[in-house]
Amino acid sequence: MLETASLRKVYKKNTAVDDVNFYLQEGESVGLLGPNGAGKSTLISMISTLLKPTSGTVMWNGEDILKSPNIIRPILGVVPQEIALYKELSAYENVKFFGKIYGIRGKKLETRAQEVLELVGLASRQKEQVKNYSGGMQRRINIAVALLHEPEIIIMDEPTVGIDPQSRSYILEMVKKLKEERGMTVLYTSHYMEEVERLCDRIYIMDHGKVIATGSKQELVSILATEETIQLELEQLSEPFIKQLEAHEPILKVTKTEKGLTLIVTKNSRPLAAIFRMAEEQQVVVNGVNIAVPSLEDVFLHLTGRKLRD
Repeated sequence: MLETASLRKVYKKNTAVDDVNFYLQEGESVGLLGPNGAGKSTLISMISTLLKPTSGTVMWNGEDILKSPNIIRPILGVVPQEIALYKELSAYENVKFFGKIYGIRGKKLETRAQEVLELVGLASRQKEQVKNYSGGMQRRINIAVALLHEPEIIIMDEPTVGIDPQSRSYILEMVKKLKEERGMTVLYTSHYMEEVERLCDRIYIMDHGKVIATGSKQELVSILATEETIQLELEQLSEPFIKQLEAHEPILKVTKTEKGLTLIVTKNSRPLAAIFRMAEEQQVVVNGVNIAVPSLEDVFLHLTGRKLRD
């Protein structure tokens, strides 16, 4: 349906997107994960024809949309990171304004305006000025605008950042229904790993402009099939302790967390005795230990060395 080949974007000495090969199939939901600065938004901007790549191609059903952007624009909806609404206007006025930009007129515009306002759960408050809405409600109107022209594919760039739990839950359920009930193709980026796990059939992980892994959740977690995760809750962090852990052979990766450290270790290596010995040597107090099967978050840490929110 949509495919990029060797897509690159270079700004002077900075390569924002580096030879990315990427595809979306009809009716699937695809997650795009990466720490800040990984190149996700730049990739989205090129796919949505807002930004010209330095090199590479973007094809839609076999046609080059870089040469003919109007092939994809009528059937593409984009929900940007930032709120893109006129806050002095009401929700209804915003929806109708953008509907006219899409070329929708008359009775069809009125019908579609009411349908999308119902879909995002704000039909009863449509006459209120957007500036009086919560951040979550504004994001829901952003989504309504993106759906107004009945797109075949929707790109959602971190649609739940900084919103209340109720709106977040509403948006996630809505995205799920768009895919399952309407067969819409969804490209979804997020800073919340659990959202991508819940919504997406396949996942791309980007870092430093490159796609470094792709697959289903199960396929990505299998990257660490021979490893296990040890979470240490510590009284305080100690750099000498961290360096000693990193030098210990069964320990493959050490990552700082809010409460201590996460270690990825070779499965069945039984490193706990050595870990406690090193903690005692460095006078580090261990308050808790948890051993778990690797998660998607662990795979992300393993591949990028950073948390998703870093």
